[in-house]
Amino acid sequence: MTDQHGELDAALERVIDAARVHLAAVRSAQGRIDDDDVWQAYVGLNNASFAYDEQLLDAFGEVTPWDVESIDPDEADERFGAAEGVEATDPHSRVVSVRQRRDYRVPSVAALIRVAEAARREGTPEDEEPAPVEGVGEAVLELLQSGDGSLSALDVPELEPLDGVVMVSEVDNPVDLESFDDEDAVGPFQPAADDRLVGRLDEHPFLDLDDEDHDHAGHRH
Repeated sequence: MTDQHGELDAALERVIDAARVHLAAVRSAQGRIDDDDVWQAYVGLNNASFAYDEQLLDAFGEVTPWDVESIDPDEADERFGAAEGVEATDPHSRVVSVRQRRDYRVPSVAALIRVAEAARREGTPEDEEPAPVEGVGEAVLELLQSGDGSLSALDVPELEPLDGVVMVSEVDNPVDLESFDDEDAVGPFQPAADDRLVGRLDEHPFLDLDDEDHDHAGHRH
C-alpha cells in the first residue's frame, strides 16, 4: 500500500509539473494561435491528468473532476497537421483576412481614464510608479494591452459601443507588418487589389427592448 501511495504522489507531482510547463508555454506564446509548444504542453498536461485519474481510481475507487482521455501525441499531430518539421501539404490552402472596426462613445473622459489608470497600475511592479494615462485614445489602448487584446477588453461601462463592421476576405498573401510604418493607420487595413471579399457583417449595438420598432440588434450581409 505504501508503494501504491508513493506512485500516486509521484503521479500527482507529474500533473503539477505538467501544469507549470503548460502555463509557461501559454505565457510565452502570447496569444499566438496553434503554437506548437502550447500544443505539446497541453498533451503532456492532459496525459498526466489522465494517468493520475486512473491511478486514483485503482487505489481508492475515486476520480477527479477532469473528464479527459489519453491523447497519442503522434496520432494527434498527424490529425491536426502539427507534427514538428512537417509542413502542410494541402494544395488548396488559403489565407483569410478578417478586418474589424468598432466605434465607441465616451460618456465621461475622466471615468474612462480612471479605469485605464487602474488597469495600468495592476500591471506595474509595486516598486514603480505608473505613468499617467493621457487622453481617451491612450486609455483605450491601455485597456486592450492589459486585457486579452480583443475587443472584449473594451466591454466596460465607461465605453458605449456604437456601430461596427467586420469584413472577411480571401487574400493571396498575409499582412507584412514590417512593411508599414508604426504611424500608418491605413496601410495594414487597406485591401489589396487581388483580395476577394467574402462578406461583410454590420454590427449594431443592442437596442432598448422597449423600442417597438426594432426587434434585433444587427443584421448580416
